[in-house]
Amino acid sequence: MALYTQIIWLFVLAIPISCVAWTVTHEEIFAEPREYCKKQSQKAKRLLQRKFFYIFTCEYCFSFYVSILFIIITDFQLLFTDWRGYVIAVFSLVWVANIYMSLFFNIRIGIKKEGLEAKVKEKELDEIKKTS
Repeated sequence: MALYTQIIWLFVLAIPISCVAWTVTHEEIFAEPREYCKKQSQKAKRLLQRKFFYIFTCEYCFSFYVSILFIIITDFQLLFTDWRGYVIAVFSLVWVANIYMSLFFNIRIGIKKEGLEAKVKEKELDEIKKTS
């Protein structure tokens, strides 16, 4: 596969990886299982159990496993056509996917901030109208 094609695959594959990792670790649809995993990651008796359950609460950690799954499904390799290509692909996909998740997080925060500012201004206008 040509290098430019590999780069395109890298940036495209990172999209569903970031989507899956974000959804499982942040969205409401997985809130109950995530809360269970959070409790288990803090209270399980064995270190291995705590670390296993922590994976489902951290988007960075979880994106490694999602990346590995996508590499298995797509047989994606980066730069090399042997085991090194898989290793480079995993770390590259995780890195790009986490950039996407950071951008998404910042956009969401910006939208929420604008919404809150609009509500505050609306309340201020309502108070001005009431006093005049």
